[in-house]
Amino acid sequence: MALTGCASTPPPTEELAAARLSVARAGDADADQYAPADIGQARRALEQAQAAMGSQRESEARTLALSASALADLAHARSLQAATDAELASRRAEITTLRQRLQTED
Repeated sequence: MALTGCASTPPPTEELAAARLSVARAGDADADQYAPADIGQARRALEQAQAAMGSQRESEARTLALSASALADLAHARSLQAATDAELASRRAEITTLRQRLQTED
């Protein structure tokens, strides 16, 4: 029973790795262009998590790493949405141009 009181949770290395991966994935999806505030917050949270880990504040590091992952996932989703919206607008403009050409040819 005394041993269970001394047992601690493992360091948040998996959470930090997941946060790094999420931030990189959002960056690859052009989050700097489409969701700069979200990716900025994610990067700051990741930096704070790494600093907390370096200072042996593992609980704080875990919380910050989870926050960084969530923020990066949000930035990723917003980036994909913005890219999709831009592609849709481009396709609609092409359709409008084609319709105008067809009407001119008639």
